[in-house]
Amino acid sequence: MATNTPRSIFFSIVGILLAGGCGGLAGWALVSLLGVTGVAAALVAAATGMVIATGVWVALTVALDKAGLLR
Repeated sequence: MATNTPRSIFFSIVGILLAGGCGGLAGWALVSLLGVTGVAAALVAAATGMVIATGVWVALTVALDKAGLLR
């Protein structure tokens, strides 16, 4: 079970912002590259962003676990 210390909450927020930022940037880049606009652009960007953000979150978690920084 995870401990909810202020430090763990802070680093969770940082991880969420980092992963979400990467996902948002990737979604925006894909929509710009494809030249899609309107509702279709929003759907493509949102779906792409969520997939990329999840991948970044998992990659960061695995990397921190292998580095021994997670309990």
